Amino acid sequence: MKRLDGKVALISGTARGQGRAAALRFAAEGALVVGGDLLHEEALQTQRLVAREGGTILTPGPLDVTDEDSVRSWTEEAVDAFGGVDIVCADAGAVRFGAIGSQSYKDFAFTVLAELGSVCLTVRAAWPHLLRSRGCVLTVGSTTGLTGSLTNPRTGHSASKGAVIALTRQLAAEGAPHGVRVNCVSPGMIDTEGFRANLLADDHPMRHIARHVPQGRVGVPDDVVNAAVFLTSDEAAYITGANLVVDGGWSAVPPGATASSPYDPSVSRKEPRT
Repeated sequence: MKRLDGKVALISGTARGQGRAAALRFAAEGALVVGGDLLHEEALQTQRLVAREGGTILTPGPLDVTDEDSVRSWTEEAVDAFGGVDIVCADAGAVRFGAIGSQSYKDFAFTVLAELGSVCLTVRAAWPHLLRSRGCVLTVGSTTGLTGSLTNPRTGHSASKGAVIALTRQLAAEGAPHGVRVNCVSPGMIDTEGFRANLLADDHPMRHIARHVPQGRVGVPDDVVNAAVFLTSDEAAYITGANLVVDGGWSAVPPGATASSPYDPSVSRKEPRT
């Protein structure tokens, strides 16, 4: 038996990156996937890839996760097609980077709506169905919600992702009496189309970030999806309100500590006088 056999999984953001990888993997694990994205043609390409691998996926139409009516219609089509909802993966989002002194409030608000408001709308639409199925939710946070950055001005992004982690814990509390689990996965730097064009571009100060990741590489979408499958499977039946960080150890190591400059215990240090 596959890990998600027969589960109906709503996955937003399936046009590319982590969302596409999630659609492919969840279908391979036996889930009945309902995908969606504003980039509808690319989401349909994902649908074809899933079908080619023998999986089941429905992609009803363009999905705008910042629009309540769009999210509601998407959820209703999933219920009409498959009879309910067991899993929600709120993966879609968009970001506009900027520092507090230079970013417009319009761009800040856009980012918060796209990354935080979208999670609220998606979970809210599916909540009655999750209560019936005693299902689960997976939100997508980020290490940016845990730490600040000297190289990437990201005021709105950090604020929204930190809030997603907090929202996850609150939803876990609200869902627990009904058997609904809610967890978060927080990726570090992941090699996706969006990051490749921005933070991993040749002219960006973070382009050499792999040197500072303890495991020596930038992550790939499957690294995140592996965690997502676990957290939404019955193997995680006693886990709720968790935030699983998937970043190769990046956020666990102090800045400046790299594999090329290991700690040398032979170096003597004077103890301070008391």
